Amino acid sequence: MGKYVQLGAVKTWYGEDGKGEPLVLMHGGLVDARFFTPNLAPLAEHFHVYTPERRGHGHTPDAEGPITYQLMADDTIAFLETVVGEPADLVGHSDGAFTAMLVAMQRPELVKRLVLVSGGFNKSGSAEPEGAEWNVDEIARFLGPSYGEVSPDGEEHFKVVAAKIGEMAAREPDLQASQLSAVAARTLVMFADDDLVTLTHMAETFEALPNAELAIVPGTSHFLTQEKAELVNHLIVDFLTREPVPTIAPIRRAPAS
Repeated sequence: MGKYVQLGAVKTWYGEDGKGEPLVLMHGGLVDARFFTPNLAPLAEHFHVYTPERRGHGHTPDAEGPITYQLMADDTIAFLETVVGEPADLVGHSDGAFTAMLVAMQRPELVKRLVLVSGGFNKSGSAEPEGAEWNVDEIARFLGPSYGEVSPDGEEHFKVVAAKIGEMAAREPDLQASQLSAVAARTLVMFADDDLVTLTHMAETFEALPNAELAIVPGTSHFLTQEKAELVNHLIVDFLTREPVPTIAPIRRAPAS
């Protein structure tokens, strides 16, 4: 059973599983913590896992006004300060990944390590077909019933949230690669080989983060955490439970002379 905490204007729902050091799972846009069902138990074997649901998602009701990445980062910061109470590992997927990146940039003392799954930093990295439209009715047919199962706002409110996310997605994220140098935390950058961002953008993300490791999961799409859950879970646990190994032939990580 989850619980609620009032964080400013947002009555945030979250679940807790496992014991150990804190790890916060940050779901993607228009889904909720149930998206991590294939990943939760393996991670909870090693960590105290928190699964907050952001404003207008899952069990967390919507709030007045737009939804932006900065607002979601502010909500996450409040959650880390109020509920977790100590630095935590953040594992984010899609919108959750970019939100986690913003938290790490703005409040580095709250973040131990980052796992960014399928998250871009700029609209220029989109791999979606040219002319693709944000069709709220189609999205509602696909995701609305699941939303209605748990949302206190009811299924009929899904289109309101989808429209807000669409407005955000039309202009965000909008960082420059040079800004990613502000992420001090050791970071695992993970993508599918057929993801919603281009291969070029994947490489740009990896190159721009100062302390990053890169994983490309073969034969998967944007839903890689479900499509190859066992492999994704292994990569995340390996990254979070082991220190970097000394490599035999470093190039990118070669010590400065």
